Amino acid sequence: MSRIDMAAVAPQAYQAVLGLERYVRANLDHTVLELVKLRASMLNGCAFCVDMHSRDALTAGESSRRLFAVAAWREAPFFDERERAALALTDAVTRLGEHGVPDEVWDAAAKVWSEKELADLVVAIATINVWNRIAITSRTEPPTEA
Repeated sequence: MSRIDMAAVAPQAYQAVLGLERYVRANLDHTVLELVKLRASMLNGCAFCVDMHSRDALTAGESSRRLFAVAAWREAPFFDERERAALALTDAVTRLGEHGVPDEVWDAAAKVWSEKELADLVVAIATINVWNRIAITSRTEPPTEA
């Protein structure tokens, strides 16, 4: 059961996050965006977002095989170099520890993504992490029927 309806209680804050969401949707490759959203949501344990983004990706034509493999992307052969760099950066930013994002993760991403693409990717990762924290804290559950 949901604790709070953030959109109703804090509509300006909710709209601000939606603004970030609109930005990343307009500026990042849709396939990569859904992989990033799914991976961060898995790491954060956000059932609502895992459900939503896996369904969104399937609707957009992503294969179920690749979506299942996001959980073990390092071992899966289904992702190209740019997707792997995005997933590694997602892991590092989502699990942000005492020492931040390791140079080797950043450098690998910077080899295959332009500076603008990297900036958009970081904003996308930050945005899904905000959504995850809102959904988890408010106990937003996925719909039982999709």
